[in-house]
Amino acid sequence: MTGRVLVVDDVPSNVKLLEAGLSAEYFEVITAFSGHECLIMVAEQDPDIVLLDVMMPDMDGMEVCRHIKSDPKTAHLPVVMVTALN
Repeated sequence: MTGRVLVVDDVPSNVKLLEAGLSAEYFEVITAFSGHECLIMVAEQDPDIVLLDVMMPDMDGMEVCRHIKSDPKTAHLPVVMVTALN
């Protein structure tokens, strides 16, 4: 059984890059392109881990992470913040 990874980024090329690399390693990859979509996918798809962009226009990654961690059903879900910031 492979892990299910939720990749979240508002830049489609970033999502495709991560998706290609993870799929090549036999992970099941699901994607979202906004914070709101991420929260829906977390509830519906039960990912094993979330790779979450920090800077997104509608709801930034920090806010999305706070929502995930404040829900007892998803508080245990690992979230890795991904950023191009230096």
